[in-house]
Amino acid sequence: MSEIGIGIVGGGYMGKAHAVAMSCVGAVFNTTLRPRLEMVAATSDASAQKYQQAYGFQRSTGDWRRLVEDPKVEAVVIASVQSTHREIAEAAFALGKPVLCEKPLGASIADATAMTEAAERSGVVNMVGFNYIRTPASQYARQLIRDGVIGDLVWFRGEHTEDFLADPNLPANWRTSDRANGTMGDLAPHMINGALALVGDIASISAEIGTVHTARPGGTVTNDDQAQMMCKFANGCSGHLFFSRVAHGRKMGYIYEITGTKGAIRFDQEDQNALWLYEADCEEAQQGFTKILTGPAHPDYLPFCQGPGHGTGYQDQIIIEAKDFLEAIESGTSKWPSFRDGLAVSKVVEAAFKSHEAGQWVTV
Repeated sequence: MSEIGIGIVGGGYMGKAHAVAMSCVGAVFNTTLRPRLEMVAATSDASAQKYQQAYGFQRSTGDWRRLVEDPKVEAVVIASVQSTHREIAEAAFALGKPVLCEKPLGASIADATAMTEAAERSGVVNMVGFNYIRTPASQYARQLIRDGVIGDLVWFRGEHTEDFLADPNLPANWRTSDRANGTMGDLAPHMINGALALVGDIASISAEIGTVHTARPGGTVTNDDQAQMMCKFANGCSGHLFFSRVAHGRKMGYIYEITGTKGAIRFDQEDQNALWLYEADCEEAQQGFTKILTGPAHPDYLPFCQGPGHGTGYQDQIIIEAKDFLEAIESGTSKWPSFRDGLAVSKVVEAAFKSHEAGQWVTV
């Protein structure tokens, strides 16, 4: 075993999740590389010191450049706002340091393209933080599809719906301005990534993007509340995707339904330890969806718990992500999803805006 110094840019919601993951991934997965929380960077020295004390970092700084350039920081996790991703990643790659960047890859298609090119020029390990597709249930769904259990895919329906801005009386904030902070920049990338992982490349789309609550106390809303798109996958499968931050009652509506020529799969993130499988070749009296509870037989479950049905949680997704990142660093080869995979998501998002503006189908 050997230590590796981890620097995390951003100490808020996702910064904390990554710090916790790096603190315990070695014990959970018995990784060869054992993370050392070397430094955390925030927008000020005071907030960085607060995160240092709370999460157990060795040091802190109010300047992310100091973190990236520090020789004891051997790998960088970017958990700051989208508009900062590109500059931080490019600086880290220039120094040959592996990067795990939270989604979306950048604040624009230009950012995502430049970041991917910088990653591939450097030859350094890179990864994007799409955590929901890493649940044992969704990993198993991908396995079932690869093994042909439900046959050729003919239909996909996916959504990422939440209700944190469903109340029109909630005041305007940073989430309600700038395109990158809207639903297409915040929630949509997760399910687009899920669609690409489960079904394959999206060839063309027809999208509609809109704002439900255009004005809020304290300001005007300048980005999107919800969006939908019809899509055609490269393998011929048809689909529909829906995203919303104003969907009353939905707290973590990362949901997909997949129909194949031999069966179907259903999943709901609010019940993340269950996968529903329908196999068409069973006897008529037994036909119907079967609920599969995740357990030690499913990917990345056993290191957390020996009991089937006991379940994993949100933080465990980030720990699995940390394990994948460390294994990639050890092998010197990027694992899925790389920056190239993150760019694929950004291309779909960009195509959706073009389709909405043109009012027609567009090629991705």
